[in-house]
Amino acid sequence: MSNLVAGLAPWSSSWLAGFTVCMSLLVSIGAQNLFVLRQAVRGQHVRVCVAWCVASDALLVGLGVAGMAQLLGRSPTLAQWLQWGGALFLLAYGLFAWHRALFAPGGGMDAAGGARVVRGVLGVVSGLAVITLLNPHVYLDTVVLIGSIGARQQGWLKGVFVLGAASASLVWFVSLALAGRRLQSVFANPRAWRVLDGLTGAMMLVLAWWVAQGT
Repeated sequence: MSNLVAGLAPWSSSWLAGFTVCMSLLVSIGAQNLFVLRQAVRGQHVRVCVAWCVASDALLVGLGVAGMAQLLGRSPTLAQWLQWGGALFLLAYGLFAWHRALFAPGGGMDAAGGARVVRGVLGVVSGLAVITLLNPHVYLDTVVLIGSIGARQQGWLKGVFVLGAASASLVWFVSLALAGRRLQSVFANPRAWRVLDGLTGAMMLVLAWWVAQGT
């Protein structure tokens, strides 16, 4: 039995490292999280959104572990572009959220594809793909930060690390979807959408400043 435990120790350690590092970054408010939350509140294509987020996180972390993190680390100029690009993306996202809160009819429900507008699965996934893949800040988090930590694992343990990160992503986005479902009655009131968009805009602008500072 002691030999079995000893054999599992590296496996469990690598899995836990991937899980905790990924979870610590996911729980911060980001554009992807808010998109999934809004879809969960609307009750539209939530499972597809969760599946996309988990798959994209696993892919990006895997790319970082496979060597892209080291490649980006050797290019300070590219890292700087990712930093500023991420800040601009978050700034634009925050300003659009404030625009919905202040000017969109029906508390932003119609303009944002809310409860009275049913979006097709392709439109939802396309919007989520844009937020995920065209946000430079995502690459800083998944490829550079998480990937560089996972790259320190030895041999097959790198794959275990990626699996741990994917597990954290699954737990987080399923929890977010369940939370959004419970909030559906609250967001039946258009004012709730205005409040959410107002808070979203504020958080995105703060995050944009934080990314621009490089902290």
